[in-house]
Amino acid sequence: MKYLVKVSLVLIMSIAFLSCDNDDGTADNQDQCNYEGLTFFDGTTNTLLPEAQLQTELFPNNGGPGVAAVEVYETTNPGNIFLTTSAVTLNAVGPGTLGINGTNYTVTVTCQRAGTAVGDEFRFDVVTTGGLEGELCVVIDEVNP
Repeated sequence: MKYLVKVSLVLIMSIAFLSCDNDDGTADNQDQCNYEGLTFFDGTTNTLLPEAQLQTELFPNNGGPGVAAVEVYETTNPGNIFLTTSAVTLNAVGPGTLGINGTNYTVTVTCQRAGTAVGDEFRFDVVTTGGLEGELCVVIDEVNP
């Protein structure tokens, strides 16, 4: 039992230190993300998914010429975990949908780092209407004109 408590404490501390906490203007990781991937806490379960298991696709003309959108999804189960939003420019704030394990959340997305080419990084802070917060730090895998 003591071992389980120790392992749990180490896991919780690791999550706290490695989370991509980008919504604080003075956070140490404003220019670089310490945890690349998805972090989301729904009030009972903490979801961590590394960037290597996420596909990020940028659609520069999704809503018409020059109206971009992005879709991030879990590669092994695309409908299980995903984010779609059109808040894809630096400091843009807009609506989005975050799907986690069969639950879809309407979210407000803040784009804290934006890219336009394969290999560039996106960083999103997502907040649900109920105040739950998640963050995505991902690398663009594909640009679809």
